[in-house]
Amino acid sequence: MFKFVKAKSCLIIFVSCVFMAFGVYNIHSLSGITEGGVLGATLLLDNWFGISPAITTIIFNAICYFIGWRVLGKEFLFYSSFGTICYSLSYAVFEAVGPLFPEIANNQLLAAVFGAIFVGVGAGFCVRESCALGGDDALAMSLSKITHIHIQWLYLISDLTVLALSLTYIPLTKILYSVLTVVLSGQIIGFIERFDKTKPQNTQTTTPQTESQTKQ
Repeated sequence: MFKFVKAKSCLIIFVSCVFMAFGVYNIHSLSGITEGGVLGATLLLDNWFGISPAITTIIFNAICYFIGWRVLGKEFLFYSSFGTICYSLSYAVFEAVGPLFPEIANNQLLAAVFGAIFVGVGAGFCVRESCALGGDDALAMSLSKITHIHIQWLYLISDLTVLALSLTYIPLTKILYSVLTVVLSGQIIGFIERFDKTKPQNTQTTTPQTESQTKQ
């Protein structure tokens, strides 16, 4: 049943989840920089209609993961479940340890840049191994496979849409830092996801001379 599971992929996902959880807790959660995607959408609905993120997060993620399962298959579902557990446990550990670099979180520009690096690298390697840590990852991966649009542009469209709507309750200066972090993280994810996949494979060319020699 689980013949498709690779130990190397599980190890990469585990390390990536720990790396990402470290950055999200020590930088994103402490700096207060908002997110796009599913998280940003749940906060938006909470401010607009008073619907708790506890409800909308489950609904949005369930829909996105269902789409991911239908488009990407059981390998995606297994690795995503494994990654979610790894991320949650890692975040709980860092939460128990407490903040390690509060000076970065207190500087909005540094928080935006370093937060993007931690999220981009962590999520990028997870996506490369068919693992989605959130509904927006699952949706972007699915749409990328269906439309053949590079994944970073799908992240950018969804994130900027949510952030633009978030201007209704978040100051512009705060949104600008969020735009910076989602643009950077999306580009990093796209770069890692595509890296080394588009290299032309070595193919043996046959000249007329070698072809005649082969026939002889």
